[in-house]
Amino acid sequence: MAEKKVINNKLVRLCESLLKEVLDFKIATDRVLADYFYKNKLGKSERYIIAETIYLILRNYFKITTALSLTSQTNNNQFKQSDYIDIIGITWIKLMKMDESYFENISSIEFEKFERFEFRDDILSKSELPQWIIDKLNNYEEKEIIELGRAMQEPALLNLRVNLLKTDRKSVLDFLKKEGIAARVTQYSLFGICLINKSFLGKNDLFIKGLIEIQDESSQLAGMLFAPRRGEMIVDFCAGSGGKSLLIGMLTYNTGRVYAFDINEKRLNNLTPRLKRSGLSNIYPQLITGEKDNKVKRLSGKIDRVFVDVPCSGFGTLRRNPDIKFRKSQSDILELTIKQLSILTEASKLVKKGGYLLYATCSILYEENQGIVNTFLQQNQDFKIIPAATVLKNINIKFIDENFLILLPHIHITDGFFAALMQKS
Repeated sequence: MAEKKVINNKLVRLCESLLKEVLDFKIATDRVLADYFYKNKLGKSERYIIAETIYLILRNYFKITTALSLTSQTNNNQFKQSDYIDIIGITWIKLMKMDESYFENISSIEFEKFERFEFRDDILSKSELPQWIIDKLNNYEEKEIIELGRAMQEPALLNLRVNLLKTDRKSVLDFLKKEGIAARVTQYSLFGICLINKSFLGKNDLFIKGLIEIQDESSQLAGMLFAPRRGEMIVDFCAGSGGKSLLIGMLTYNTGRVYAFDINEKRLNNLTPRLKRSGLSNIYPQLITGEKDNKVKRLSGKIDRVFVDVPCSGFGTLRRNPDIKFRKSQSDILELTIKQLSILTEASKLVKKGGYLLYATCSILYEENQGIVNTFLQQNQDFKIIPAATVLKNINIKFIDENFLILLPHIHITDGFFAALMQKS
């Protein structure tokens, strides 16, 4: 909770200005805030209040707008100026529990007006998921949709992956304890650590020396399901900035070859300093133009394991990125599923006989997950599912479907995540 007497007219204006930009939904919220904080030097308390306010509004958008009888604005329509003030006011008073002692002569915040508001008791307000997403979750009962949505409203804790080539988990935990950073082991990952409180580790020796990497537990579990072995030829097909490639490199004990493919040069370039810190020498970043690039075709039928973490809606990451549910539409999902199947199909051509193919998303939608895998298997009958529950039999985790690794925040306290392991017969 903020210290008292921290809200002044300047802060109200800043929150209003940033909220207008954020609710335009053209740019990701974390980018909007990062750019603003970089260009404008504010105190720690001011940055905290602004960020906390904006993210609380996004996580409770339907509660707030229905309580204020405002029309949901998800198509770049703008509210009236007074509406923005009302949205900010109800967030401070109803959600952050501030009373008048926190404010310095703020005439625009009407305490009595905001205190008497009540949030509605419907599935939209409880789940904080757009109706079209609720409709797509038709394999869940209403009670579970609400539980899932509420879990998505909780901010995610920061997870670390210990670089076992350089240290061990106990040593990292001991170091964090000495630094006064509260942490615990992850629930399922054998090399993960969860930070209890927010901490910046960018200048910490653990990070600088490559002893840790920031990686959600769901991705770590996908690496365990992938189960790479020493000396194998491996492709991380949609590598991004290389988090999964680094995990694979560690699990293969710096042996074999790991090709990190991606179409985005900027993202791929982010792998270079991470690779240097990690101490790995078996990872080979490769910029490609698309899934049919010649660099891809040259490896056809030669690869032991291919990891395909496809572009997706990202709806499993709403704890971290609550604005995604407003920046994606039903038409986006249709376009994504076409791309996902195409990428998986082309990536599968790299797998040699007896090799493995892992498909993954950070989505909770059936059509991006089981739907894609089922269609792929129908079209490629030389591949079969390897049940996730069999591979991860030593992990004490609840399997929603034993064939797949399905992670949901209200059950597993991780990001929403999906992975399927297949083998070429």
